[in-house]
Amino acid sequence: MDKKDRINVDEITSRVDHTLLSTTATWEDIKGICDDGIKFRTASVCIPASYVKQAAEYVNGRITVCTVIGFPNGYSTTAAKCFEAADAVGNGAGEIDMVINLGWVKDKKFDDILEEIKAVKQACNGKLLKVIVETCQLTDEEKIKMCEIVSQSGADYIKTSTGFSTGGATLKDIELFAEHKAPHLKIKAAGGIKTLEDAYDFISAGADRLGTSSIVKALKA
Repeated sequence: MDKKDRINVDEITSRVDHTLLSTTATWEDIKGICDDGIKFRTASVCIPASYVKQAAEYVNGRITVCTVIGFPNGYSTTAAKCFEAADAVGNGAGEIDMVINLGWVKDKKFDDILEEIKAVKQACNGKLLKVIVETCQLTDEEKIKMCEIVSQSGADYIKTSTGFSTGGATLKDIELFAEHKAPHLKIKAAGGIKTLEDAYDFISAGADRLGTSSIVKALKA
């Protein structure tokens, strides 16, 4: 059987966080992302925090609104990240994707990273939290350590990438996460997922969510 024949398109779109995080995104762009997300029944739309309230009112419960905090560099203070998370949830976000402090990883300040994720999770007030560890900036040893920390933190997902650094998700990293994370922790792959075939491969490797703008575009083509 050809790989394409094994791809269930509805199953794939149900795992997609349909994403638009461009710095020049307009409301018309965001509205288009929301319309497409609703049409193709994606898991969420992932948009800049400044549009969350307007988007949440626009979709009126028809799709989950996701946003990013501490994005894309991760070096905001913990207090700032907690404020961003609480503000986004208050504006209607149902899911939060946060970026860890990569300098703390390099400094081996693992207790600080754990406490920060716990604090942001609390600020999410019960909403889903995905933790972006920016795999392209980490060694395999550091990635494994982040699997351990995120597994302990109460977060819901470990996520590969912001899409704003030097690289995105790789199948190797998804397989590494799947091997070293706790069973309850889910995986989000983001960055560089362009085709339905890519999506199938990442899901097969262990990804539960896919952060991408390309899958819906491909289906619309």
